[in-house]
Amino acid sequence: MRILQALPALYSGGVERGTVEFAADLVKRGHKSYVVSKGGPMAEQLRGQGSEHIFMPIHRKNPASFGQILPMRKLLLELKPDIIHVRSRMPAWIIFLALKTIPANQRPAVVSTFHGMYSVTPYSAIMTRADHIIAVSGCVRDYVLNKYPVPEEKLTVIQRGVDVSAFRQRELSPQWLDRWFRQYPQLAQKKIVMMPGRISRWKGQLDFLAMMAQLVQKRPDCHGIIVGGAEPGKEQFLEELEKERARLNLTDKVSFLGQRNDMTTLYLLADVVCHMSTKPEPFGRTVTEALASGTPVAAFDRGGAAETLRACFSDGLVPPDNIEAFAQTALALLDNPRPEIDIPWRFQLEAQTETTLQVYENLLARRPAHQ
Repeated sequence: MRILQALPALYSGGVERGTVEFAADLVKRGHKSYVVSKGGPMAEQLRGQGSEHIFMPIHRKNPASFGQILPMRKLLLELKPDIIHVRSRMPAWIIFLALKTIPANQRPAVVSTFHGMYSVTPYSAIMTRADHIIAVSGCVRDYVLNKYPVPEEKLTVIQRGVDVSAFRQRELSPQWLDRWFRQYPQLAQKKIVMMPGRISRWKGQLDFLAMMAQLVQKRPDCHGIIVGGAEPGKEQFLEELEKERARLNLTDKVSFLGQRNDMTTLYLLADVVCHMSTKPEPFGRTVTEALASGTPVAAFDRGGAAETLRACFSDGLVPPDNIEAFAQTALALLDNPRPEIDIPWRFQLEAQTETTLQVYENLLARRPAHQ
């Protein structure tokens, strides 16, 4: 099959990483993989893995983006993809408007993925106009069915898969550890409690600091690390976090590491990984990645993150917004030997690829032009 994925850009988020991993899997299976976006650091990785990246500024949520309709039409007529997989709303609008100008018997099938619980607006509704819809978790599926007139048979839940072997079949290298402890000598001989995720109020870093204040009273050998950068416009919140850290007397107990490109190693290093979003997340990729590394995870019992924990490691579930219970759960995970964690097939990258390809094949089988 010739498959074109469309998304705004290729930076470091979960949608981007998932797109690049899926594209690499498509190439391995002999399919022709294209990705259209405004580019970014991950475009090089994409090309290195055998996909073709097409630069097109389809990311801006303003009328100027509609200037990309004719270039998109030209691209679709050139590539003749069998499937277009749209992963974001603005690219979806540009693609659907471009397809309207192409004869119906020449149009590819369109699949959309709801990566989040988008606001219910005509702008978001474009994602429901695809021939088939994928939801990244059960809670996203329920949201779509409750908010839009979408028939159940048009929607499939496909969990975001991780390559378990890439996370688990690894060891901490002595060279990496040497560099790490030279950079962060305060972490030597400490139990590492990690909070991954970009610096954003709803990601729960304030709750993490409150939890760490309770945890270090019982386990003074703990050190918290907050891993993730502050996006443009969020620098003020980072300053607020630093002030709160000082107020709670945690300056020597919690470190801000900023954006890192060695997350797979940090998951292995951590003794516990925390997920504390203040509202339901559609999926919670860091939960699956940490568990794939064999590291226990504590998370509030809501949203897609809880779905993953319920299936893989229910000991880490915490009643929503209960900081004291979270600290007790983290303490129990630190006190006990590292558990054996099994990742069910549906959360693995192979399952995501095969189930998505099945959606594609079912669509094409029903289209006269592809019989």
